[in-house]
Amino acid sequence: MKSHNAIRALVEGAIFVALAEILGYIKIWHMPEGGSVSLMMLPLVVYALRWGLGRGLLAGLVLGILDFMLGGGIAIGWQSILGDYVVALTALGLAGVGHKKGMGGVIVGSVVGCLGRFISLWATGALLWGEYMYDIYGLPMTNEWVYSFLYNLPALVSGVLTVIICVVLYNIRPLRKYILGGDIQG
Repeated sequence: MKSHNAIRALVEGAIFVALAEILGYIKIWHMPEGGSVSLMMLPLVVYALRWGLGRGLLAGLVLGILDFMLGGGIAIGWQSILGDYVVALTALGLAGVGHKKGMGGVIVGSVVGCLGRFISLWATGALLWGEYMYDIYGLPMTNEWVYSFLYNLPALVSGVLTVIICVVLYNIRPLRKYILGGDIQG
């Protein structure tokens, strides 16, 4: 039974990573040099809530590498590849802290995972991309932390959407059972 669950987790992880990558191409809103509002985070957060922290972090790591390679990643060096893709998307796996903890776990886990991604993007933006600042949303930019926060707001909006959808999914009985680690049937 244990190897059956390991195989199931691996297969579901591959499917959820692929689904996340596909959803990343469907952008609700897009920034000029990258960054967008999408539902890319949703499959990874659900996966981490279902399978836990370790598997969630591993799936996020795979998505981070895959997204940089397939998603037309913009980078100024290995540091931005790590911060904007690998670390940021691995952080989504932090949603696994809510594994099997009911509605509170779904809320806390999804918030922690989405905030983890945002913080990585925000820090990378301020530390690495700050020298490329330009006026954003019609506001003159002089502080790289403010610039990065404003530039990465779409990731925060995506995170809020992800948390809301996770709560809605949890309130659908068969999906609640699935997220808590049971099968979808019945």
